[in-house]
Amino acid sequence: MAELAEEILRGEDAWVVGGAVRDELLGRPVLDLDIACREPERAARAYGARSGGAVFPLSVHHGGWRVALDDGRTVDFLPLQGGSIEADLGTRDFAINAIAVPLAGGEALDPYQGRTDLERGVVRVVSSRVFDDDPLRLLRAVRMEDELGFRLDRKAEALVRERAPLVTQPAGERVLDELRRISADGYERLADLGLLEPLGGSLSPRLREFDSPEYRLAVTFGARLRRLPISNELRRFTDTLLRAQAPADGSPRAIHRFRRATEPWALEALAYLGAGERADAVRAARQHEPAQPLLRGDELGVPEGPEVGRLLELVAEERAAGTISTREEALDLVRESMG
Repeated sequence: MAELAEEILRGEDAWVVGGAVRDELLGRPVLDLDIACREPERAARAYGARSGGAVFPLSVHHGGWRVALDDGRTVDFLPLQGGSIEADLGTRDFAINAIAVPLAGGEALDPYQGRTDLERGVVRVVSSRVFDDDPLRLLRAVRMEDELGFRLDRKAEALVRERAPLVTQPAGERVLDELRRISADGYERLADLGLLEPLGGSLSPRLREFDSPEYRLAVTFGARLRRLPISNELRRFTDTLLRAQAPADGSPRAIHRFRRATEPWALEALAYLGAGERADAVRAARQHEPAQPLLRGDELGVPEGPEVGRLLELVAEERAAGTISTREEALDLVRESMG
């Protein structure tokens, strides 16, 4: 990615900054590239034209532009804040993210000793105003700890605790993006630092029962998750967990009824309910799910309407319970049910 950017910006003041530099120094895969330069829009459009990537503005206010490549990677072109790379690095959040390397190659610029912090495993703020300038950095501080296995230094931790009430200020979309990237350990750290409660969340004893970003969001925020701009899918997922009732027992009938109410999230619902001992039964029921129903709605001999759904569900439940297994038995059950 950098070679094409270097060709486009040859002879200009351009620097690779932020996470790309940090991750390369740590030996981590570099998936996205941030380049600080004088004319971000021009550079992004030229890069998009050469690479075939989609070009769009990141922020009208900040002037950044992104090129989204076909393989999922991104190249961001950002304005040099303050007019120079030195001033730009002074506006960044943490010392480990305030290292710049000339795009054309050369010695790294590291005015805040970020490389030393990388060696020590420390997250240290660039200035005491980092969270006032962008309160989303409160969540990002925890994500940096979480993703890198680092720890906030004493000053940074004290500043996070002091500025914790600001965590409600960023746009909901940005908050949600950060929360999705935080593990169960990170959620516990959010609570410890006083960042979870202002957002409407609280630690659940079931937090670690299932490992997915959606599950952690649902069990931490419950119905309050609706305060954030969540997708319809995440809303349905959360509502399913909140409404779920544990299977009465491990019988095929009880498992079928539970799955009917909770799929495709039956395992997550079991974890939420603390009923993980039924997980194997759910997996077995999924594995042996019939490929075709015994009857179709147009074979029931009743007009379209709720009764069709009731009868089909009756057939499906009795089939799952093992009381019927053939089309003829299903038809007999339907006739009996209709009196």
